[in-house]
Amino acid sequence: MTGKEGWRDLAIGGIITDAGNAREYETGSWRTFKPVLDKESCTNCMLCWIFCPDSAIIVEDEEMKGFDMVHCKGCGICAVECPVKCIEMVLEEPPAEAVCE
Repeated sequence: MTGKEGWRDLAIGGIITDAGNAREYETGSWRTFKPVLDKESCTNCMLCWIFCPDSAIIVEDEEMKGFDMVHCKGCGICAVECPVKCIEMVLEEPPAEAVCE
C-alpha cells in the first residue's frame, strides 16, 4: 500500500499479505505500562520470549537480557506468564516534553 488507498483497497478480512513485517511497526509508543526485569530472579526459562506477541524480548547466549522498547506495547503477557514473577509492569512515565501543564 502506498498510503493513498482507501478501505476498499485493503485485503479481505485484514489478511497480512507481507509475512514477517512486524519489525516495520514501532508499537512501543502505544505503551501505558512497561516491563521491568529483576535479573537476579530470572531463571531464563524463556516463557516471556515464547508468549511475547511483539518479539520484544531480547535474548543473547540463551539468556533473557531485556526488552526491545521500540516494539514492546506494554501488554503485560510476559509478566503474567513468568513463573517466578521477575517481570513487573510499571506505569510508563511520559517524556518531559509531553507533559501538559
